[in-house]
Amino acid sequence: MENTSPALSTYKNRTKRSYEIMQEAKKVMPNGVTANIKSFSPYPIVMNNGTGATLTDVDGNKYVDYLLSYGCLMLGHGHPAIKQALIDQLDQDGTNLFGTPHQLEITFGKRIMSHYPSIESVRYTNSGTEATLLALRLASAYTGKNKIAKFEGHYHGGYDQMLFSINPSADEYGPEHTPQVVPESKGIDPHYQKQTLVLPFNDIENTEKLLRLHQNELAAVIIEPIQAGFIPATASFLKELRRITEELNILLIFDEVKTGFRIEIGGAQQLYKIKPDLTTLGKVIGGGFPIGIIGGKKEILMESAASFTADVFDSTTSTGSKAKDILFHSGTYNGHPSILSVGMAVLDVLEQEIERVQNTTNLLKQQLEELFIKKSIPMKAIGKGTIFSVILTEENEIHNYRDIQKTNLELRKKIDYGLLNEGIYTKPLNRYSLSTAHTDKEVELTIKAYDKVLSQL
Repeated sequence: MENTSPALSTYKNRTKRSYEIMQEAKKVMPNGVTANIKSFSPYPIVMNNGTGATLTDVDGNKYVDYLLSYGCLMLGHGHPAIKQALIDQLDQDGTNLFGTPHQLEITFGKRIMSHYPSIESVRYTNSGTEATLLALRLASAYTGKNKIAKFEGHYHGGYDQMLFSINPSADEYGPEHTPQVVPESKGIDPHYQKQTLVLPFNDIENTEKLLRLHQNELAAVIIEPIQAGFIPATASFLKELRRITEELNILLIFDEVKTGFRIEIGGAQQLYKIKPDLTTLGKVIGGGFPIGIIGGKKEILMESAASFTADVFDSTTSTGSKAKDILFHSGTYNGHPSILSVGMAVLDVLEQEIERVQNTTNLLKQQLEELFIKKSIPMKAIGKGTIFSVILTEENEIHNYRDIQKTNLELRKKIDYGLLNEGIYTKPLNRYSLSTAHTDKEVELTIKAYDKVLSQL
């Protein structure tokens, strides 16, 4: 946005306290944030309170929250079932952390498996990023191969092997049928660039060619079945990808950190009726607390099975550690009892209410598209389940990352800043997620805000 933009001037006038706090934050943290994703120009809004579907910032401005901590809060802010789950767990167990096995690890795991038929065994982590990292290590251990294939525009976590070709520029990303492997961060070991293959999403013909060319090197293909949570794979693309990976003995990993429990309770794989070899989950099921889950075929998960004779921490044997004989995975907080208790509460609510959230999402999408038609602005509300994004385009279909780059992103950004001034919150250019706290009232407020902003444009 230009510095002279009226919307930007209004933004600065409404959020003076946020500006002051962010200036102070810069004295403590690099550019004032502990996660790059929290930052946006000219400075992010500092929030002070959250209730239901509403956020209130430090200047007292209220917002209908569609960011929901990047989709985590599908029960909204401060849901009573989550509060009660924490209290009950502490009262019952007497501690918030055992550091040992406990019964809820089994109970919760079985419940996850009941919603995800592809999952025969689980391991817990502390984030979706950790879950995908473990998935790649499992794939390499199981197959004996080390190269990984991912799709252009897909994000799987902030570590070396996956920080490629998430948001590449047009002068870097190469031919559409053979995308280049473009680093997305400083400090990445160049080794991983050679060990990562980038594939064209929703293009099965060229994906198959690349997979066949590299089949003897590839341990796995990892994919967001719905890119960024809102660009769906075609059913035929996923069906063929499953067939090809099985034929070539390449594991198929569904990264459902964004889509798990949001598209359906059973994720995108429930929608598409496809069983991947491994699945990674996170976000929603933690109810706002950090969690990750990896699940899949038992024989693959058994690569990480603990052994009394192969423990990286066991120094009692005279012959030395045999830890290299199994895949190492550990974490002090894995299977945290408080968080698993929250996860049970989240499932209790979603099993009753997910259909209503889906209906509310569809209502909002429909009314937005109708409004844009009235304003003669080309737009499509693209997404499945409880996630979508506002895409400003005349094209009938959006298939991948490159299609998004051809849409009117500058106008979308201007609209987003205007909406912030009208009390509709998501990070500019981000997707919309809905929660059980969003109702027809929030839809009405959102449409009114859009109407005002579009009229001003």
